[in-house]
Amino acid sequence: MEAKVAAAEPFVREPAAGSTLNVLGVTHIYKATGAETAGSFSLWEAVVPPGGGAPPHTHAREDEAFYVLSGELIIEFEGDSAPHRVGPGGFFFGARGRRHAIRNVGDKPARVLVLSAPSCSLDQMFAELDAATVAGMPEMRKLVAIAAKYGVTIDPPAA
Repeated sequence: MEAKVAAAEPFVREPAAGSTLNVLGVTHIYKATGAETAGSFSLWEAVVPPGGGAPPHTHAREDEAFYVLSGELIIEFEGDSAPHRVGPGGFFFGARGRRHAIRNVGDKPARVLVLSAPSCSLDQMFAELDAATVAGMPEMRKLVAIAAKYGVTIDPPAA
């Protein structure tokens, strides 16, 4: 007998609405969570401060897509010899199993629409990182341990 999967219900999210997390200094404003889409995807607006971003990391379970709304990012990914500058209207696909990193190189916050599919567990990982950040930036070993629980490998910083 095949198990039934709960279907997602349609919904509307008004501008500036959605749950918000602080993920290592990057604000995530959720437009759709995995819980709301029956695990199909998560979608959030990331507000990345100058110099902020995501360290080199690899997802085992999900793909990510990034659409830059404002600002300028440097995108690096495994298998490419040079970083890419991506500005408003630019897009980057972060395939699972391929290391990538993102950094805001501008002097103002960058706004990026991020899609994660399927929504395996990144929402939970980001919530745990948000909780760990309440008392200040956690140590790298704690970040690595949290990410590993969710199938994400964070590369240690270069010595």
